[in-house]
Amino acid sequence: MRQTLLEAGDRMEEGLPEAEPSVSTWDRISNLKTMAWEAYKRKPISHWILLALSSAAMLVAFPASSLLSRVYYNNGGTSKWIISWVAVAGWPLTALILLPTYFFLKTYPTPLDLKLTLSYIVLGFLSAADNLMYAYAYAYLPASTAALIASSSLVFSALFGYAIVNNKLNASMINALVIITAAMTIIALDSDSDRYSNVTDKQYIMGFVWDILGSALHGLIFALSELVFVRLLGRRSFHVVLEQQVMVSLFAFVFTTIGMVVSKDFQGMKSEAKTFEGGASAYYQVLIWGAITFQLGILGSTAVLFLASTVMAGVLNAVRVPITSIAAVILLHDPMSGFKILSLIITFWGFASYIYGSSSVSKYSPS
Repeated sequence: MRQTLLEAGDRMEEGLPEAEPSVSTWDRISNLKTMAWEAYKRKPISHWILLALSSAAMLVAFPASSLLSRVYYNNGGTSKWIISWVAVAGWPLTALILLPTYFFLKTYPTPLDLKLTLSYIVLGFLSAADNLMYAYAYAYLPASTAALIASSSLVFSALFGYAIVNNKLNASMINALVIITAAMTIIALDSDSDRYSNVTDKQYIMGFVWDILGSALHGLIFALSELVFVRLLGRRSFHVVLEQQVMVSLFAFVFTTIGMVVSKDFQGMKSEAKTFEGGASAYYQVLIWGAITFQLGILGSTAVLFLASTVMAGVLNAVRVPITSIAAVILLHDPMSGFKILSLIITFWGFASYIYGSSSVSKYSPS
């Protein structure tokens, strides 16, 4: 005891800082509660209500859209173009949300020059291709498996963001990318346990490959969209984010509609509706609600990014993967093997590691 006091006295005489006392877990929890309460008081109640609604839209609409895609194929639907068209057919819903913002926020539409228009056209074409790849994935894979594989888009988003936009990567984020890649490998090795009886080995492999390619393209689209903000728009206000979403969805809708016309799938919708399990009414309800839920998910994620942060969006994105998988098992009776459960846990662990790494980068990056 005497020696400890003498050492402390020596440190004070030498001007050295005293050793910081250890912080207990309860103190850390108390500090987090205090920080959360201070953050809550800094924003009006309307901000938190909108954030809660946006978060709910992400956690409900995206899984619902995924399940409806699988319901379409389970009940007799066969077209990949129709499902990819449904994903962008609801773009007017986002436009209806955008138009009032010009009046309430007293802003004007962003002027379209040649570079910005070309960027929207390219992103629209890539989005149309991305939706088509995911349509092939859901045609041959269970919804729970497709959702787990699609979570690999985080890996590609991080890599393309690092290469194209110079986003930072740290050890936790790289660890997350390796973990999620390992989870995808586990699913690939366990393909026999969740393959539908009417799906061949070749079709299952095609679904797996298209899901990975769609995830890679989704990561590229995310990085290019961020590049458009950095290089061409230079600002990230709510109405500008909505403008980009509307324009990209519009061009994706145009490209997908051309594909529908060429493949004559608009005419095929009538014959599919007649043979659809549950009748024509159920057929059109699946398509309509598929379009609505997908756009609501897009709107929710856009609002969360603007109202909170990319870390918050990452948390919700991580949570919706098990929600989709569990809902598919309960509602669609998807097979759930031990390997798939292990892959789900590892994927969630990977998301947590990436979110921790992202928060560290945000905390120490210069403002």
